[in-house]
Amino acid sequence: MNIHEYQAKALFRNYQIAVPNGVAIHEIGELDDAMSQLHSSSCVVKAQVHAGGRGKAGGVKLVSSAEEARTYAQTLLGAQLVTHQTDEKGQPVSAILIEETCDIARELYLGIVIDRAHRRIAIMASTEGGMDIEEVAEKTPEKIKKVFVDPSVGLQGYQCRQLAFALDLEASQIREMSALLKNLYRLYRDKDANLVEINPLVVTSAGKLLALDGKINFDNNAMYRQSEILAMRDESQEDERECKAQAFGLNYISLDGDIACMVNGAGLAMATMDLIKLHGGEPANFLDVGGGTTAEKVAEALKLILSDSKVRAILVNIFGGIVRCDLIAEGIIKAVHEVGIELPVVVRLEGTNAEQGRALLNDSDLSILTATSLDDAAGKAVGAAA
Repeated sequence: MNIHEYQAKALFRNYQIAVPNGVAIHEIGELDDAMSQLHSSSCVVKAQVHAGGRGKAGGVKLVSSAEEARTYAQTLLGAQLVTHQTDEKGQPVSAILIEETCDIARELYLGIVIDRAHRRIAIMASTEGGMDIEEVAEKTPEKIKKVFVDPSVGLQGYQCRQLAFALDLEASQIREMSALLKNLYRLYRDKDANLVEINPLVVTSAGKLLALDGKINFDNNAMYRQSEILAMRDESQEDERECKAQAFGLNYISLDGDIACMVNGAGLAMATMDLIKLHGGEPANFLDVGGGTTAEKVAEALKLILSDSKVRAILVNIFGGIVRCDLIAEGIIKAVHEVGIELPVVVRLEGTNAEQGRALLNDSDLSILTATSLDDAAGKAVGAAA
């Protein structure tokens, strides 16, 4: 789960990480009050969307007066901002962050992620702040310094100093950096984050460290114990189908292809998408209905699939372990009648009562193609879509 920059900075403040003075507004009528809380005539107006590349897309602007801020804010609020990280529709701008400017001497990068290969928490730092870290990693990987933290031990003082030295900080700034790193690490652990990123972390002309931007991504599986974080969720920034899927207990991720998949089990879903690719097709989604799926879930999953206008064929791949295949077949027949599917549907059933399930599908009055294997199902689905 992602949150907005202004929300990330509110968390930074709670953990004693310095950020510029700023106010978020959701309506243009809040602008005058926001401007009165700033201590400089010039300010930065930032569109709040869950995507990077805002500056290049016109979502960030330095203004020198309240009138200029109002003009720019009016063009942003309610608009769709398209960046290199969004689709062609962009993302809606329902909030704007208005922030004081600062004198920047240097721009640095700081990030915390889980490194699964090392089974540790990785803290990354670079002198190349303000750039995409992926670009830095690709072109000049030597400019990224990493330390790996054992969660059972925690971040150590010597590791903080290693990063501070790698960033060429002055002696007076090393203690400040160490405190900032420990606070950032504490935030990462306390709030069940997957990623905490400050880009850029600036050194001001006065020699102080300031988080000029902030990005935090949280583990969805931990939100049951993070009610404060869950309250920050902005569903307008998320895929509408993915939000609906969560409401029905479905694991759904939208993709760019035209063959929709409905599978029970994440590993089987991945294998299904691989077979579609192997046969020359492109999956339209990842959709795991779970091991104990029901006819109701099947119906909702099919409705979800049909809401994607790109879909030209549907592949249902069910392994009957916990659930019986004949019950799934009955659910598919019921769902197809209820939803009114006109697209070709390929069904592969395997496991408990698979033969009975296939017989039910073959005897129905629906144009459902049954398959004897996953390879057969993928081939038929790709052929049907073509």
